[in-house]
Amino acid sequence: MESLKKTEDFRNVYTKGRSFADRNLVVYVWKNGLTKNRLGISCSKKIGNSVVRHHFARLIREITRLHEEAFHSGWDVVVVARFNSKQADYHQLEASFIKLAEKAHLTKNNERV
Repeated sequence: MESLKKTEDFRNVYTKGRSFADRNLVVYVWKNGLTKNRLGISCSKKIGNSVVRHHFARLIREITRLHEEAFHSGWDVVVVARFNSKQADYHQLEASFIKLAEKAHLTKNNERV
């Protein structure tokens, strides 16, 4: 997945897309009309200092990298950390992301990842 970097891209996903949430994450998805997926990660200072926020971002990037082949292409995805995510480990975040991706119909044929 490529990265979403521009504020306008994030804004498009927030305003035009749909959101799915659980206790750890909020996932926003929007069909981008491209042949590739793009990932944006948002983590506020409420979650922790820069070390904690970057650790969260690395975990999310790794989760999406490992499961990328199971996703349909052509989506912008923004993952937002919730307060509980700072206590969550890799496996809890992975389960949350996969569950939300399935809810958003990002997975091919809605197959389990």
